[in-house]
Amino acid sequence: MARNPSFPQSAKPFDVIVIGGGINGAGIACEAASRGLSVGLYEAKDFAVATSSASSKLIHGGLRYLEQYEFRLVKEALAEREVLLNKAAHLVKPMRFRLPHHAALRPKWLIKAGLFLYDHLARRSVLQPSKTIQLKTSDGLKPQLTTAFEYSDCWVDDARLVISNIKQACFDGAEVRNYCEVLNVSRQDAIWKVELHDQRTNTQVTRYARAVVNATGPWASDFLEQRSGEKSAHKMQLIKGSHLIVNQLYQGDEAYILQNSDKRVVFVIPYLDRFSMIGTTDIPYQGDPYKAKASQDEIDYLLDVCNQHFTAQLTQSDIIDSFSGVRPLFGDPNVPAQQQSRDYELVLSCQHTLPILTVYGGKLTTYRKLAQRAIDQLAPYFGSLQPSISANQVFTEANGLDSQQLHHQLSEQYPFLSQTCLSRLIHAYGVESWRVLEHLRADEAPIAAEVYQCELDYLQQQEWALTGEDILYRRSKLCYQLTPQEQKLIEQSLS
Repeated sequence: MARNPSFPQSAKPFDVIVIGGGINGAGIACEAASRGLSVGLYEAKDFAVATSSASSKLIHGGLRYLEQYEFRLVKEALAEREVLLNKAAHLVKPMRFRLPHHAALRPKWLIKAGLFLYDHLARRSVLQPSKTIQLKTSDGLKPQLTTAFEYSDCWVDDARLVISNIKQACFDGAEVRNYCEVLNVSRQDAIWKVELHDQRTNTQVTRYARAVVNATGPWASDFLEQRSGEKSAHKMQLIKGSHLIVNQLYQGDEAYILQNSDKRVVFVIPYLDRFSMIGTTDIPYQGDPYKAKASQDEIDYLLDVCNQHFTAQLTQSDIIDSFSGVRPLFGDPNVPAQQQSRDYELVLSCQHTLPILTVYGGKLTTYRKLAQRAIDQLAPYFGSLQPSISANQVFTEANGLDSQQLHHQLSEQYPFLSQTCLSRLIHAYGVESWRVLEHLRADEAPIAAEVYQCELDYLQQQEWALTGEDILYRRSKLCYQLTPQEQKLIEQSLS
């Protein structure tokens, strides 16, 4: 599965070329390859560089979507939690969420009714049901908050979920490339011609395909019109969501979902054992999605909601970092963001029997179902398409994973590595931790804080990492665990 640094010439057309290396593009490539199609996947920058590394990092049903009567979407998302817990056991973890009760905002009967639906809309085998709890002063909340409703959802490393899908697609035969921009897509002689610019080698390459999938997220409409000559009959509303990272606000592994008078909710989520992540906002956005940043109004909003609930009062000086992502919501851009559906739409355009499928909207939790439906829509063009196996297919990193046993085995093999280091590796790479460490010597000095050259080599050779940012912010979250000087050492060590 090692990455080939050269870009081989290939005259044979692919069945499907997928454009965009976020979670939807990665999932569609993985789905297509697992069903016997030949696949090319191309991303202009790094995989998960935009929206798919700037989410709330939750695999959740979307409790608040019940208020918008999005029952189908919630049911689908609830079912996907259990699928992904098995499929990506190294990345997806159960998490309990607490919703403190405010009598003036939502009555108890409404919350209990919503949680009843949440518990029963889809089958659960792992996640625990909801319950009412009494809050304690040790929970860190203000004393007037005495009751909360607790329920289950899941946490995930979003960028690594993208990488797991891409590695699986590659394992199943797909050609995958980041830093490879699609310049133009055109129908030519009963085939799609796709012109690419490989930024690693500064060369232009041409690929051909029987079908094209436009999974460029916030850029979907612009790409369709500017680079394929197709017309986009559907509108998207771009919504910016921002998050803050602060030092750990409270002890415990539970997350909090905080209500606000504007009917929105804000999550406070344990992050990397040392921090709390606060988010998200929901505001219209019209700029370059690559340049999205938290505005002062968003920062003030998130701090205010948090300070209404917790005894520890945060100021802007407590913010360690912030990040923002732009979500493409399918629908009328004149509808307020809070009322806009989080559902997705797959739009197929076909001229001369050459299909191009464009993905509008979508959310992290339901990416696999979106991918399955996308390939199902293309089924009429591929007579030999195999049935979908993605609901039961386990990623290679999670295949046979027993985290405790693996931790014990790695401890015996590498006694000089700390328990914290081993836990970080297992949570990122699962059973692939053996491959990450296979060339590590006992007398080898780390580059920085138990980060060794073998891990950097693995990320470059097996996960397409090119820059320090690729490694520090997306393949890992070492950006929050290393000093600026240590991060610089990592960047200098890249081959």
